[in-house]
Amino acid sequence: MQNIVEAVTWYAAFLFSVTAHEAAHAWCAKRGGDWTAYHGGQVSLDPLPHIRREPVGMVLLPLISLFMIQWPFGYASAPYDPLWADRHPRRAALMSLAGPLANLGIAVLAGAVIRIGVAAGALESPSSAGMTHVAAAAWSGGLWTGAAMFLSMLFSLNLMLALLNLLPLPPLDGSGAVTLLMNEETACGFRRLVRNPAFGWIGLLVAWNLFGPLFNPVFTFALNILYPGAHYG
Repeated sequence: MQNIVEAVTWYAAFLFSVTAHEAAHAWCAKRGGDWTAYHGGQVSLDPLPHIRREPVGMVLLPLISLFMIQWPFGYASAPYDPLWADRHPRRAALMSLAGPLANLGIAVLAGAVIRIGVAAGALESPSSAGMTHVAAAAWSGGLWTGAAMFLSMLFSLNLMLALLNLLPLPPLDGSGAVTLLMNEETACGFRRLVRNPAFGWIGLLVAWNLFGPLFNPVFTFALNILYPGAHYG
């Protein structure tokens, strides 16, 4: 029963986090003049339009990974007009940045709620922290045990999504956001280059090998900010 509750909570955290990520892309694109995702219903925190666009990445793959590795892995996408991106490379770069920033904002918000729970005496720092144990309930059982688990998952998952998607590797958002550091001509050429599917596969392979060594110290650093003086790591 505990495993089922944990799996359902993981999937709820995944669904909310990925929906917020894609909705942020879609909203930023709309603000920049590209209404493609808006017309697809994706400027919304309703997960259904995002599920309809990517049922494999939003439902099938996360559920399979929950069964196999006990945490959800998946993907989604917000459509945009590549001609708009070529005409407005800075707006397109901001669109790319919006998704990871939304995840970072959720992680910060989850951390703030955890701190409020600690101050209220309902939550406490765990003796051994992990993806599902960023916070612990001060009393066993009840509402706060479930809240501690969900907040832990939101904090961990969104920190992971923010860091992963900020890597400047195609097809990750960082490959679009990094063009903010380029002039418009270079940015347009770079965006056209990384649209090649071969670069996407190479980028995913590099990210797969880099992410673990990058995430672990970032996660530990975030825990020590969340609990000053706890000395995790």
